[in-house]
Amino acid sequence: MPLDVFLLWANKLPAAQKCVGQNKLQISHRPATYSTQLTHSSAFTSSSASSSLALIHRLLSFAMACHSTLLLEAAAGTAVASSKANTCRPCPPCRFAFRSVSTGRFQMEVKAGWSSVRADHGSTSVKEFDVPLLSAGQVVDQLKAFEQKRLRKPSNVAMYSSIFGGITTDFSAMVVPLDDHMVHRGHGVFDTAAIMNGYLYELDQHLDRFIRSAAMAKINPPFDSSIIRNILIRTASASRCSQGALRYWLSAGPGDFYLSPSGCLQSALYAVAYETRLPEFKGCKVVTSSIPIKSPQFAIMKSVNYLPNVLSKMEAEENEAFAGIWLDDEGYIAEGPNMNVAFVTEEKELLMPQFDKILSGCTAKRVLVLAEKLVEERKLRRVRLGKVTVQEGKRAREMMLIGSGILVKPVIQWDQDIISDGKEGSVTEALFNLIVEDMRSGPPSVRVPVPY
Repeated sequence: MPLDVFLLWANKLPAAQKCVGQNKLQISHRPATYSTQLTHSSAFTSSSASSSLALIHRLLSFAMACHSTLLLEAAAGTAVASSKANTCRPCPPCRFAFRSVSTGRFQMEVKAGWSSVRADHGSTSVKEFDVPLLSAGQVVDQLKAFEQKRLRKPSNVAMYSSIFGGITTDFSAMVVPLDDHMVHRGHGVFDTAAIMNGYLYELDQHLDRFIRSAAMAKINPPFDSSIIRNILIRTASASRCSQGALRYWLSAGPGDFYLSPSGCLQSALYAVAYETRLPEFKGCKVVTSSIPIKSPQFAIMKSVNYLPNVLSKMEAEENEAFAGIWLDDEGYIAEGPNMNVAFVTEEKELLMPQFDKILSGCTAKRVLVLAEKLVEERKLRRVRLGKVTVQEGKRAREMMLIGSGILVKPVIQWDQDIISDGKEGSVTEALFNLIVEDMRSGPPSVRVPVPY
């Protein structure tokens, strides 16, 4: 197997042709064709190198011949010498360590030390590494060991899988087959319901959208809606989670690695219940997203293809913002990466973009219903859906994001524009309190008890 990636760490890098960034040198070489392949019998020795620079030069050549990327990291205070060997300055003791991260059966470790100004090389060791063939039991042991290393270990978690036909609370067993078409082709849909004080909030509303998304994705569920509903409730119960979320997926199922799902034996259902905290009511900044919005056909479907959403979120974080705001093909305000947007206009209207080109958020639709209470109290004049321009949005009295994970989150800045006085709005706060109250003590139509 070719050595695909080469990593070199140095406590002190004595010589380099070019240093970039923070004491890092990265050299990539990808020829159109190459014939050199590194096998378990290949070896590299540094005994013939007469200087530290000569050693580095040989290592670079070796990496390039292997169609690889070489990364050198130097500590602060590194002495950088000329690229000519005869001008290389003596250097203090240093060590290099190489590690192959390819899937081949070869791993090379090279350690070179300088103990004097003569730059004589120390020891060189080459070690073979066999990728083990594991039994099913050994795989389970490795998964358990991996979970023990997690920095953030989730609590009160349970997973259902139609593949193994039951629920597990062992996090290391919460796996999905690699040949599942949801994994390698993105052919799947999902949805989420919140858990509050031992009740599933808007389970039926989310489940209805879940089934609609599956129909649009041409996935026939393995069970009817009533059985799926029962499975979801039992999964939440097994988790012992009283406040959190229940997320569930419908996949075309495992079968093969082709594009068409025709080789899939049956669709698959997965569900996970896990603990979360109640989101805080705090103002945030948003930015206009430069990531292209999904076409309406895919935007109104809650599919697992969230790459545009993720990139939009990452772009926002790179600009020290909470979320990106998408505009539709006509330039009107659409939605956030996983939340709806709403405004309180100067006329005291609660205005939300219509759902014809975006996902119809269950929480957003519930907020529209609860907002009628504020109309009765004359805190709002009316509630409506419609087209919203960027100018209207930025001139609004209040701006908010709405979703099951954030509930109602105030926006106090959009790009460089401050929304109103730059403070969380009173209507936004009232809607946040209404949705929390609804989750805690709302009618049976939105609260399903979990039988722990």
